[in-house]
Amino acid sequence: MSLLEKWRDKKIIKVVTGVRRCGKSSLLRMFRNKIIESGVDNNHIQEYNFEDLANEPFLDYHVLYTHIKEHLQPVGMNYLFFDEIQMVDNFQKVVDSLYLLDNVDIYVTGSNAYLLSSEIATLLTGRYIEIKLFPFSFKEYMSAMQPGTSLETSYRRYVEKGAFPYVLQIADDSEMVREYLLGLYNTIVLKDVVARKRMTDVMMLESIVRFLADNIGNLSVIKRISDTLVSLGRKTSAHTVENYISALADSYIFYPVYRYDTKGKQLLKTGQKYYLVDIGLRNIINGTKGGDLGHILENLVFLELARRGGEIYVGKADNAEIDFVVIHGERREYYQVALSVRDEATMQRELAPLLALPDSYPKYLLTLDNDPVVYHEGIKQVYALEWMIDK
Repeated sequence: MSLLEKWRDKKIIKVVTGVRRCGKSSLLRMFRNKIIESGVDNNHIQEYNFEDLANEPFLDYHVLYTHIKEHLQPVGMNYLFFDEIQMVDNFQKVVDSLYLLDNVDIYVTGSNAYLLSSEIATLLTGRYIEIKLFPFSFKEYMSAMQPGTSLETSYRRYVEKGAFPYVLQIADDSEMVREYLLGLYNTIVLKDVVARKRMTDVMMLESIVRFLADNIGNLSVIKRISDTLVSLGRKTSAHTVENYISALADSYIFYPVYRYDTKGKQLLKTGQKYYLVDIGLRNIINGTKGGDLGHILENLVFLELARRGGEIYVGKADNAEIDFVVIHGERREYYQVALSVRDEATMQRELAPLLALPDSYPKYLLTLDNDPVVYHEGIKQVYALEWMIDK
């Protein structure tokens, strides 16, 4: 919301992206209400949700453009809100033409990265900013808990049920939560991945989803995934697997994080990690089998870092790995994530890659050990749940 307010009335297209049902429409609706509260007349606002059957005629971009132009007010700023605009073929032509007008402020949402695919991004280069939206952060989730609920209790619910906004309204009924998340998962996979990419082997896609969900936080080499599937009797190739994973990333259900050589200061082409947009979905995909709490924590730390902004990479320092390197312009931050470091050997293993770094940028060790903040030769050890709710 603060980003939308910051960019209001600026000559730039505001693009809000994120997985289905993470709150994009609600965000724009709340922002629209703020605009009205500031004194803007309703006739200066046009909004179109392209999943609404009432707006089906506007899926023709010529009809949409003509209708918008006819209803623009000549005096004062016009605010245009387009929800799930990727459903309109050639929508970029409409947006590009409207952008040329002086008294138009444009806001769009999309739940598929096709919205910002290379050819469209090229057309709109320098004309848009992307605002990435995710399901609720742990801090937002905490604000919906009963007063006095402990961090630990809230975290258990957060991991078990996930953080999609609607889940909070049905959180007391586990079966309803399961059915809702299952329906959401099927919609994402079938509508945003299978239908858009015209995929024929849905079982193959679901096998890849299960593999990635089961291996969050592990380095995923495409060939290893294809070899694993072949060993399970599924005929496939590394190229096919790569295409399927790319489609999943385009629908914002998985986020790839690439490796970065901290000494050579360059991006590495091999190996990357994948993180899931919501841990509640993981329970739907692979079942609530328990365990793997370290990788779940790492996934949630990634999502929180993504909300806070910056370029996020997996760090490589010689043969050691740093869970996250976050680059903000010329500044960097380094993060190691561990379930517990109360065992001395584990502590030393987690600290070693950070201690080996030659620079003096901030370094953090995040754990689920509820201990006071402590420093190890400049490395700040923090209780991960406190870090998640910190500004």
